[in-house]
Amino acid sequence: MSPAPAAPAERVRHLLDLLGRSVRDRLIAARDEAGRDEAGRGDARRSVGDGLATHVATDEADAIYAIDRVSEDQIVEWCAINWPDDLPTRLVMEGAAPHLLGVLDAATTTPDVGWATLLIDPIDGTRMLMYDKRAAWFLAAWAPAPTDGRRPTLTDIEIAAMVELPPTAQWRSTRISAVRGGGCAGVRVEHDDLIRGGTIPGRATPSMVPTLDHSYATIAQYFPEAKELLARVEAAMFRRLGHLGTAAYPTVFHDQYASSGGQLAELVLGRDRFVADLRPLVLPHVGLPLSLCCHPYDICTALVLAEAGGVIERPDGSPLDDPLDTTSPITWAGYANPELAALIRPALQAALAEVLG
Repeated sequence: MSPAPAAPAERVRHLLDLLGRSVRDRLIAARDEAGRDEAGRGDARRSVGDGLATHVATDEADAIYAIDRVSEDQIVEWCAINWPDDLPTRLVMEGAAPHLLGVLDAATTTPDVGWATLLIDPIDGTRMLMYDKRAAWFLAAWAPAPTDGRRPTLTDIEIAAMVELPPTAQWRSTRISAVRGGGCAGVRVEHDDLIRGGTIPGRATPSMVPTLDHSYATIAQYFPEAKELLARVEAAMFRRLGHLGTAAYPTVFHDQYASSGGQLAELVLGRDRFVADLRPLVLPHVGLPLSLCCHPYDICTALVLAEAGGVIERPDGSPLDDPLDTTSPITWAGYANPELAALIRPALQAALAEVLG
């Protein structure tokens, strides 16, 4: 492993970025190996997702597929070799029990107060990646132990990093990271060339346009059972914003990117102006479990959008202060800039009240 910078925050950012790249490279190798294995069988009926798309378990957080096990194993192995002994940290991630990293004896130590927390989603967007449809994202965030002895929440995260996990047809992988207090200039964006090698510098460019005209603005609607209710909320919101029934040609577009990290990246990189995930408010109305919602590990890189100049919060405008775990349901709304937040927030709140009561 290359030496990390000496500054504490930059040191952790460097570690998270290296870990994400190691997961990406391991997944690409596993996918290539699976592809060679399938080609060797000569069965034209096999799907591109067969093998890595095998459902292996279901836990309280999510369904687990074979591709998830590849990334989880890589994270545990990498941390065992590379995590610094002088940085005691509780590793919390989807699909695995908490691990203790650092100098203390993990066999006799309880991961309680006094430990930093590393929250990871190994693959955010598993289903898209395992069927080679669209990129997923590795997400990681680090929070120091709160000085008042309480359990840390999403508001305590100081460093966040995300690495794009591309499908086979994509030659470039984007990496985005941020340190609290660094502002937009401190949000690091880099694009790795996976074919020729090398890195192309980029930058965070969330839209500064204060309207939704001719832009992507989306309320996530992933499940058929909840789509009708969510569509009613969305229609009520856009009606209040003047985007329904006022033009011969639609001026707002949808992108149902089934990855919270991917949605954040679209906001940070200027491709989307508004995204909301309202599943915890809607799924109980249609009999679906809250385990199908966004969880803290899915949204642990919210700091990146906030530092880039965007806004991410609950629909009522309160902060995301949920615990750093893998099960708490998260309702969130992300805006490319504060002006958009001020415009959309009241319309979203009114739409929720109208449809859900």
